[in-house]
Amino acid sequence: MAVLDHLYFWTDQVLFWGLVALRAWAVIDCITRRAAAFPAVDKLTKPAWLAILVFSGLFGSLSALGSQVGPISLISVIVASVYLADVRPAVREISGGKGKGW
Repeated sequence: MAVLDHLYFWTDQVLFWGLVALRAWAVIDCITRRAAAFPAVDKLTKPAWLAILVFSGLFGSLSALGSQVGPISLISVIVASVYLADVRPAVREISGGKGKGW
């Protein structure tokens, strides 16, 4: 049983830190994008996306800190995934693929 407990523990750890990295990637990418590109592609403004990503990232990471990854953590991953899959490509296309500027 100890081997199985170790396996569960390390699986949870890898999953937790992987999801933290995904959330951090979304926040860092949002920070580096030009603010004018967001409304140009009919998305929420940069400050709005940044607030959503930071709030959901912190809340999701803190909710899963003591135990296994829970539903709140997974919801925050969905928020980051929506940004990375929908908003990021549109903003990146408008800004020529470069993330410079505030």
